[in-house]
Amino acid sequence: MVQKSSPIVEPNIVVIGGGTGSFNLLQVLKAWTPNITAIVSMADDGGSTGVLRDELGVLPPGDVRQCLVALSEAPDEMRELFTFRFREGTFSGHSFGNLFLTAVEKMSDNFAEAVRMASELLRIRGRVVPITLDNVRLVLKKANGLRLLGEGTIDTARSIGRNAQLSLKPDATLNPEAKEAIKKADIVVIAPGDLYTSLGPSLIVPGVGEALRKTDAKVVYVCNLVVKPGHTDGFTVADHVAEIERFAGQEVVDVVLYNTARALQSVQERYIEQGEQLVQFNRAVLKKQHYQAVGLPLIAKSTSSRVRPKEKLATPHSLIRHDAKAVQRSLKTLLST
Repeated sequence: MVQKSSPIVEPNIVVIGGGTGSFNLLQVLKAWTPNITAIVSMADDGGSTGVLRDELGVLPPGDVRQCLVALSEAPDEMRELFTFRFREGTFSGHSFGNLFLTAVEKMSDNFAEAVRMASELLRIRGRVVPITLDNVRLVLKKANGLRLLGEGTIDTARSIGRNAQLSLKPDATLNPEAKEAIKKADIVVIAPGDLYTSLGPSLIVPGVGEALRKTDAKVVYVCNLVVKPGHTDGFTVADHVAEIERFAGQEVVDVVLYNTARALQSVQERYIEQGEQLVQFNRAVLKKQHYQAVGLPLIAKSTSSRVRPKEKLATPHSLIRHDAKAVQRSLKTLLST
């Protein structure tokens, strides 16, 4: 990897992921640099996105919409419009943003055009790039041979087990824009997210692993804070990285940022009741790996699930969440070394 002799003022940052993990991180990173690319999985088929895919044959708008809103510098009213969700009638369950992206895709027969138009309306800082423009579905094959079809089905599965195989049907082609972004990046961040339904669907796209291996950028994985019941029970930090690289097909991670802090006892007990425990780590094991492991307190100090007025655009997800500003400080340090 190319060594950086001095800090880069406005680095080229690529964030791979989707969902809440990417949303929270992008909101902070956009204040650091305008040169940010959010690369988004295109395997989502749950909720509003799933209905639109099934009924209209469009590409999944949900995760793209979230990243667009995260990077938006438009007035709050416009951002709220794209997150507004109908609660009744024909459009019940659909967000306006999903409907907008779907309408433009149907009008232009071009999902990339839909993303471009939404980017302009939301005045985003950076850009959002689909990992593929193919209409794919996620398939998971468990160790016992049982197959699960669809991201929504996989996400709600009670037991995945280790060594599950992921694939996309039909085979996906890597979006050239995503490949070029990885190549030109100063740092690539694999955001926290569900291994099998958020990160895996992007990393298994043919060519992604090779692009990550060849880039001169540092590839940093921000490890999840808690395990997902039925999916990653007992997974340590090293286990999470191993899965990331198994999906990519090769060693691609240069640095893993992992949490060393403990949540408030009352909060932690609530998680344990639901089978969600903090991801554990073994420093001796991590020291033997090919990547650098950096342990830091990464749990946000505020643990309230209440959405304050200025945060009403954020998607409340859990009481334990990443301190995105602490992650940003770590990334700045990594870029200067």
